[in-house]
Amino acid sequence: MLDPRPAAAFAVFTEIGIINQLATRSFEQLLPSGLSLPQFAVLDHLMRLDGDWSPARLANAFQVPRPTMTNTLQRLHAAGLVDYAPDPRDRRGKLVVITKKGRVVRDRSRAAVEPMLKQIGKALPASLFGTLLSELIKLREWLDAARD
Repeated sequence: MLDPRPAAAFAVFTEIGIINQLATRSFEQLLPSGLSLPQFAVLDHLMRLDGDWSPARLANAFQVPRPTMTNTLQRLHAAGLVDYAPDPRDRRGKLVVITKKGRVVRDRSRAAVEPMLKQIGKALPASLFGTLLSELIKLREWLDAARD
């Protein structure tokens, strides 16, 4: 008998991909003009997670090439949403710091998507989110551990 798990895993990843496409499009329509979803993701990341974030560390966290992250950071910097600080451990390096304006833009962006999230919350049972979240965290953790 064939193991059904590979087909089930493929179906799960297909659904995650479709959900990602639909959510990305919906989210991008609600972001402030000129702010892309990758730019918002960097702002959100910097606000949610403490610590020192070099451009290279951000590229690794987002699983994008360094030039892609550099481009995203340059756009955020030009808009006044992030700044750079010298790395105290490596004087040649720099750290990315979210600015006060960047925090405001991130908060406004989160507020802009809140009505959509409330609609989703009303359309589906609350228990579904808890179950999905705990299982998706397990999947993400496994994928994260397996990437290196």
